[in-house]
Order: sequence, then C-alpha cells, then structure tokens
Amino acid sequence: MVIVPMTLKAANEYVAERHRHHKPSTGHKFSIGLMDNNKLIGVAICGRPVARGSDNGFTLEVNRLCTDGSENACSKLYGACARIAKEMGYTKIQTYILNDEPGISLKASGWVTEATTAGGQWKHTDGKQRRTDQPTQPKQRWARYF
Repeated sequence: MVIVPMTLKAANEYVAERHRHHKPSTGHKFSIGLMDNNKLIGVAICGRPVARGSDNGFTLEVNRLCTDGSENACSKLYGACARIAKEMGYTKIQTYILNDEPGISLKASGWVTEATTAGGQWKHTDGKQRRTDQPTQPKQRWARYF
C-alpha cells in the first residue's frame, strides 16, 4: 500500500461514491489517497476544524476518511495524515467518529479519545440552520498531539 497525493475533486468523487454517512467536503488543506496494486482503496481529506473553538491555526482535522474496507487502510491513512500534519507545523490533529464506531484504526495509529460531543444541530451565527445531511448524534473526538 502506498500513500499518494490527491486533488480535492478526486478525493470527493471517491467520498461521494462510497462514504456511508457523509457527503463530499467543501474544502481542504490537503487530500491523500491510498493505492494498492494500482487501485485506489481509500482517501483522506484534511482541513480546518469544523468547530470554530478548535480552529486555532495549529489544529488540523481529518474531515473525511473513506476506504473500500481493505485491511489496515484506515490506520495507514490516519497515520499518514498525522505525519503530514506534524511536518506542516500543526501541533494537533483531530477527527470525529460516530459513537457506534469502535475507533480501532485510530487507536492502532496512535490516536487517543479526547471527548464525546453532545451532538445536535449547529446554527449559523445569524440563526439559520446548518446542513442537515450530516449525522447529528453524539460523536467521539480523537486526537494526536505533536
């Protein structure tokens, strides 16, 4: 398995076809893919933290991670995202997973559970509803610090 650079467009196309509960990302700092025998088996899209309180300029977030289910693909992508974030000067990388997801790939790549969110629907500062196509149940926040 080999990590390769990806455009946001190509990574989002993969997410649109395969992600269980998220639509493509609206932006990114970088995206990577995971190839196995010249076949794309997963992607990760990293960007600014979605939660304004986490967006301190030194925290990066894995906004989307999607694979075809290949063994160790998620761990490989999470590990690569963390290494890249560290090289870029970030002091923390984080991601959120649903409460019913075990987090085995995150744990295997050196991440730790930081918190469980309350869930719910965010509002824009002007009171309008945000996107409704995202899961709103409580989630686990996982992180690595550098």
